[in-house]
Amino acid sequence: MDELLRFFHARYEADNHAYAEVAYRFGGEAILDSHLPMLDLVDMLAREYEVMDPSDTRLAGLRYALRVLAQSYAEHPDYRAEWRP
Repeated sequence: MDELLRFFHARYEADNHAYAEVAYRFGGEAILDSHLPMLDLVDMLAREYEVMDPSDTRLAGLRYALRVLAQSYAEHPDYRAEWRP
């Protein structure tokens, strides 16, 4: 799971960088309909998972949710098939 979390963090950084470039070139209005808010929520879930107590009953559900969300990057060269739920 650690590798999946690193993957998420790397995608979050790369996607935010890309959106910053778009905003710089075309103005902030260009990203109003983006999936940028969703990126923030996924990053928040990944960070929550990292600090969650192993005995927390929500851990398995959050692990599954992160694997489902990672499928949106299935075409990325660093995505791994074993991360599928």
